Amino acid sequence: MSDVRSSSIQTALVRFGYASAEIYPNGVGWVTFVPHSRAWPRAGRREQLMRLPRIGLLAAVVSLAVVTSCTDAGEATPTTSERGEPRATVMDDFESGALTDWRAIGAGSGGWFVYSDGRTAPDAAQSDPNVPFDLPDPPQGEFAAVTDMNAPGTLILYRDVKLEGRFALHVTVYYAGTAPFASPETLAFDGPEANQQFRVDLVDRSAPIDSVASGDVLVNAFHTSTDDPASLPPTDVSVDVSPWADQTVRLRLTVSNNAGPLRVGVDNIRFRPVGTDTEDRVEFPITEEASSALNLVLHRMSETDALAALSGRANELAGTDEFSGAMLVARNGKVLLEDAWGLADRESGTPTTPDTRFRIGSMNKMFTAVATLQLVEAGKLALDDPIGQHLVDYPNEEVATKVTVRHLLTHTGGTGDIFGPQFDSNRLELREHKDYVDLFGPRGLAFEPGTRHEYSNYGYVLLGALIEAVSGQSYYDYVRTNIFQPAGMTSTDSLPETDAVANRAVGYIKSGNGWRPNTDTLPWRGTAAGGGYSTVGDLMRFAQALSEGTLISQAMLAEATRPQSPDYGFGFAIGHDPLFYGHSGGAPGMNGDLRVYPELGYVVVGLSNLDPPAASKLVDFFTLRMPVA
Repeated sequence: MSDVRSSSIQTALVRFGYASAEIYPNGVGWVTFVPHSRAWPRAGRREQLMRLPRIGLLAAVVSLAVVTSCTDAGEATPTTSERGEPRATVMDDFESGALTDWRAIGAGSGGWFVYSDGRTAPDAAQSDPNVPFDLPDPPQGEFAAVTDMNAPGTLILYRDVKLEGRFALHVTVYYAGTAPFASPETLAFDGPEANQQFRVDLVDRSAPIDSVASGDVLVNAFHTSTDDPASLPPTDVSVDVSPWADQTVRLRLTVSNNAGPLRVGVDNIRFRPVGTDTEDRVEFPITEEASSALNLVLHRMSETDALAALSGRANELAGTDEFSGAMLVARNGKVLLEDAWGLADRESGTPTTPDTRFRIGSMNKMFTAVATLQLVEAGKLALDDPIGQHLVDYPNEEVATKVTVRHLLTHTGGTGDIFGPQFDSNRLELREHKDYVDLFGPRGLAFEPGTRHEYSNYGYVLLGALIEAVSGQSYYDYVRTNIFQPAGMTSTDSLPETDAVANRAVGYIKSGNGWRPNTDTLPWRGTAAGGGYSTVGDLMRFAQALSEGTLISQAMLAEATRPQSPDYGFGFAIGHDPLFYGHSGGAPGMNGDLRVYPELGYVVVGLSNLDPPAASKLVDFFTLRMPVA
């Protein structure tokens, strides 16, 4: 691809802000129940054309529509086939390599992009690394439009069209998802109900841009349904738009998703004449900014109102049995809210409290990363040491010599996952980090270390093994002595599931209309990759100890919480607008999220003993509304 074309694609990236971060089953943000994935967040409503700079919450939208495919009059003339039949007028086939003349609006994570390779995410920072980008290549030509995301969001692309005659709209659509479709009568992604849908509509230009009301949607060309398959190959869909002849209407492409990555592709948008009138024409006027939206405008609140709204939403979700857990919000060291909802043990009727210990999934990775960086600062490890320098009997020579400590911390080592059939059949025999190395160590690399970011639970197991080899202590003793105790985290640990632990909640998995314990999914004990337990108060104390330099130096913390690979540092997920770092975690029957906003002084913690994203969506709820000034 030429440098000019590559630059064009980069310029054309349409991106939205996203509010938060890691996990859901998977351990960072989605709700696909593959344990320990990567996750979600992001807040803010933004609107961009050709990736222009932001002004406040809205990007300035410059009238670039006049520079490419549109003439001053915005008129496109249908061509004629050799047999004299009118051919379709192409609205966009995206062969410019850019989203020219379109407007984009959304909230949450992700954006609309132009792409050329179905196996390569157009923006790795906006893509869930635990669900690799995998779509068909553009079905016609070199480019097509596509969505991608690493957390829940609603993404809308729209463009106006004037129909001077009778036409049928034709669009090539396709998608790949991970969760069942759900189509509530809203495009909001942050509500309590599942919303997983892709639709192509012709809408009234005066309607709120995210309305799905029958009076606002003129006609629907494509809409996923609850019984649709998880993926669809490129398929041509069409709808007669003749009733709107001689009118200017708006074509809207929409994805809403809050249950797992839903990537959709659109190509070859065209209007084919209906009938034989050779005077029929299609015009593409400059698209004006949508005048209103129902759910996409995110209103920042006062701190008092945002806290009250959080408590109200938690009450609502607990009342419908969609949340059980604890929340904490602090600012500049002062606790503003600390409360709990639901039951820690449904059989005994034990309620949750702020002191309830919840399993935290991949949030353990923060402790493992800090422990590793402590050893780096002590001179016992170096970031660029190959792991075989310290794990001298590692069973795969290529992994031992090529993978470094830095690779493991940043998920760029190609070391793969631990979850799957091997884990399931050995779940209760995997009791120490060396047991995992014995089982998974002989396998080779998934890719050349350092060439890409791919979330790796096994990589963090290897960090646990390195900590043990270098410190001479068990991983559990090391973090207890060097992290938990200095930070005052008296309720955090990773004792075996067979040990009786006071105040440890029972995790519950959704089962039909009720919940069942997650006991038969749990490992023997948590590892350096995840699975320990903590409280909202302890996680706040961990955040304070980091910011005060108690655990690692301020210089090392700055390195750990800046992007070392897309939106990930050394064991910390990183978000922007406003800046935050932290980690989330999740697996069936557990979900947690910690976000530290160093510029604002906020620490926000959510923990739950239900499936993801039970806690993370409440963290999202507050961080989308908290004041940022």
